[in-house]
Amino acid sequence: MKTMNIVKRPANDRGVTELGWLHGRHSFSFGEYFDADHMGYRSLRVINDDIVEPGGGFGTHPHRDAEIFTYVIEGELEHKDSMGNGRVIQAGDLQYMSAGSGVRHSEFNPSPDKRTHLLQIWILPKQAGGAPRYAEHVLGNAAKANALTPLFAGQHRADAEFYFGKLDAGKTVSLPVTEGRGVWIHVIAGKLAVEDESLVPGDGAAIEGADTLDITAKQDAQFLVFVLA
Repeated sequence: MKTMNIVKRPANDRGVTELGWLHGRHSFSFGEYFDADHMGYRSLRVINDDIVEPGGGFGTHPHRDAEIFTYVIEGELEHKDSMGNGRVIQAGDLQYMSAGSGVRHSEFNPSPDKRTHLLQIWILPKQAGGAPRYAEHVLGNAAKANALTPLFAGQHRADAEFYFGKLDAGKTVSLPVTEGRGVWIHVIAGKLAVEDESLVPGDGAAIEGADTLDITAKQDAQFLVFVLA
């Protein structure tokens, strides 16, 4: 019988970036925040929990060889890229961009008076290069209650599965895990229990050795789950 191992990454232990217009929290090393013990988990390289003040944002900058997922928790995010895409992503929706061989983009809070709260996630692709790609996922009613909703299945280039979880207090969802894969959970809202570990907003957890993972909501909860090679 395999032994499950859970390593928690508490929200308050994350790296910090404060730039006036940006209030960032980093689960893994990013930018000027470096922690040799937290360089990523398997192919999951970045989880940035950012609050962008009204009118603030990230000017046009390049990426390559990264699968970039953005989830808007609160407010709006205006996106423009070198592929010709220009969108305003609403709260509760996701954006996917495969940087491939190279792409340039910008991300701004278009509101004059409301903050934008978002998660930016990078996963390393299976292979370098390829043409950049762009897609959106409007969750809305597609985010099933008391279930894990798969996101961008078959679209991205990472060897990973990606789910949005939504649980009412007291409900449990079970996730089968393929042999050899690891799981990362990131809590957006509410409170979860995974085995004996309690997770609150901003907490993450790396889980190894699970055949089936049971996730229980101690409070109404929303969260992301990554199953990684």
